[in-house]
Amino acid sequence: MPGARLPLRMVDGMQLALITAVVAADLLSSGHALINKRDSRSASIWVLLIWLLPGAGPLLYVLLGVNRVERRAAKLRGAMVRHRVKGLGSCEPEEHFLPLARLVGQVSGRTLLPGNTVEPLVDGREAYPAMLEAIDAARASVGLASYIFDADGIGAEFVAALARAVRRGVQVRVLVDDVDIRFSFSSVHKPLRRAGVPVGVFNPPLLPARLHAVNLRNHRKILLVDGALAFTGGLNIDKRYWRPDDAAAAFHDLHFRLRGPVVTQIAEVFADDWQFAAGEALRGDAWFPRAGEAAGPTAARAIEAGPDEGFERLRWTILGGLNAARRSVRVLTPYFLPDASLVSALAAAALRGVEVDVVLPGTSDLRHVQWAAFGQLWQVLDRGCRVWLSRGSFDHSKLLVVDGAWTLLGSPNWDARSLRLNFELGVECYCGHFGARMEALFERKRAAARPLTLAEIDARPLPVKLRDGAARLFAPFL
Repeated sequence: MPGARLPLRMVDGMQLALITAVVAADLLSSGHALINKRDSRSASIWVLLIWLLPGAGPLLYVLLGVNRVERRAAKLRGAMVRHRVKGLGSCEPEEHFLPLARLVGQVSGRTLLPGNTVEPLVDGREAYPAMLEAIDAARASVGLASYIFDADGIGAEFVAALARAVRRGVQVRVLVDDVDIRFSFSSVHKPLRRAGVPVGVFNPPLLPARLHAVNLRNHRKILLVDGALAFTGGLNIDKRYWRPDDAAAAFHDLHFRLRGPVVTQIAEVFADDWQFAAGEALRGDAWFPRAGEAAGPTAARAIEAGPDEGFERLRWTILGGLNAARRSVRVLTPYFLPDASLVSALAAAALRGVEVDVVLPGTSDLRHVQWAAFGQLWQVLDRGCRVWLSRGSFDHSKLLVVDGAWTLLGSPNWDARSLRLNFELGVECYCGHFGARMEALFERKRAAARPLTLAEIDARPLPVKLRDGAARLFAPFL
């Protein structure tokens, strides 16, 4: 009847059931946080929030606190059969770096291979012509993966070169990331298909059920030619890096041309990604020719990293390199948002007397990321690390050189997205000659940069400090 009231006993029963459900939810969610959160501070904050906001706290934890990235990423390719070439040989570096080599071997599951040559290609002006020339010289296969691959400008030249290769009968496979297709007005996906070039799309999300897929991006940059020549590094195929009309305005970056046994490891990474995206297994001599003679003096190893394949491999590799340093650490990175462990390793190296230099872009393409970086740079400056800001156009270069003899190159940045969420590719190199060359390149960049001091960081106006500090709160997601 209208206006009728529920019996008091029934109301009390409903309240008791509701209270019981809320307490059970609080207990379950806080227990999950205590068991699964790696960072004790994060666990403490979530437990406090859960009990301060009964009912709402557990819901927030389920939506925002549960790390689904590793579980979902593992499901992506967990059942896929990976291709691995056997009998590539192995080697050990000089005694100084033996512990580092063993660490990387343990976390990567790959062998350190002798007999490689690694050549730096500075900026698009050196890298793009070399890559296009290699595609035009291909006789058996071309595999290309690029996080950003625009169809206009220099991208149109790549489309034309790939189409020519297809017409010559070369097996061509191009892998592009779904984010580039969805958020770029000049994505290469349709032009490549019109040109008859086979294209695979990495991990397209089906909204809204797989919105999480936006966080599982393929950030690798790989070009393979005939299974014997590889290019990798940080360079996307993007007209911003190619400005023949105004060279000073072009973005800067580092890319590398590699020959030798390590190319086979890079080819394995590409084959795995292609099989996942397109369902086709790349096999045979066109993609994996028989190993030839040693190509050079560098011992090298490919390090594939991603949330489904050895979580935080590159983070462990960087930590190992920093801990192995005796004389110098040279860091080039466009985005610098190291977590507490990396900050501690950099600071500890500086306190040991190691020269630690970090060169960052003075002008960033992502201003909010630069704000977040400035919000925590005091942590390394305060312990004796030196930070430099490059002048001129944006520098996207990525490089780590330790003691002028160990080099880590590839696609990862110093941020949580690269080291925890993205699918990345790094290559570690043990060679004094190559390391000295990379250190000289670093020195040229440092000489052209200006120092950033702790006094300058401390002198920022309060509104700027608040802005940078607020941006730093989002560092795990930038």
